[in-house]
Amino acid sequence: MSNKIALVTGGSRGLGKNMAIAIAKKGLDVIITYNSKKDEADAVVAEIQSMGQKAAALQLNVSDAANFDPFFAEVTKTLSSVFSTAKFDYLVNNAGVGVHASFAETTIAQFDELVNIHFKAPFFITQKALPLLNDGGGIVNISTGLARFSSPGFAAYASMKGGMEVLTKYQAKELGARGIRSNIVAPGAIETDFGGGVVRDNAEMNKFLASQTALGRVGLPDDIGGVVAFLCTDDAKWVTAQRIEVSGGMFI
Repeated sequence: MSNKIALVTGGSRGLGKNMAIAIAKKGLDVIITYNSKKDEADAVVAEIQSMGQKAAALQLNVSDAANFDPFFAEVTKTLSSVFSTAKFDYLVNNAGVGVHASFAETTIAQFDELVNIHFKAPFFITQKALPLLNDGGGIVNISTGLARFSSPGFAAYASMKGGMEVLTKYQAKELGARGIRSNIVAPGAIETDFGGGVVRDNAEMNKFLASQTALGRVGLPDDIGGVVAFLCTDDAKWVTAQRIEVSGGMFI
């Protein structure tokens, strides 16, 4: 029996890289996308291959919906050539950027970028993936703790994630007949280069967030990947339409 396959957008770095590797550790094969840094993506592919799993990296700029049809044509080719199959099992909509701007100062250009990347892209990438997604598979969307609690500077970003939380329930309802589950994982503050590395590099911010977290520190990428990987296994077969916050207990 062939391995199950997960497609992770934005899987070349940060949280996406950790997710891709954690999924491979569960015995799945992985396709990742990258925007510009092919060398980073190739390194992730090599790491997954060194674990005995198949992997491939495809270029995708999720900010432009015109890219989606040609991308899935490439996915179809790659499934055949690398994985000897026609379909995959799990889609992880991870690709994203951080924009930090107060509500009063958010520009239309910033808003449009966030809509395109964090809401329009996962909406239509998932829609266009449906013919290639095996029945009984799953979708994992990514939200943020900022959709539950508010921190000035993230009004637009968090609003897109709030939209994704609603969409996840609709996907679960409408795709349930095919046995496809849809869940959303909401990380808390994480030490990555996301948003210019503000959590990782600002000691004062890091200390404050740690003090507001039940487990007494800010998150690391390794805290997130395993939860996403769990949702890409049969252990999670009865979990759907759920928002799973992975924040160490921030602001509770």
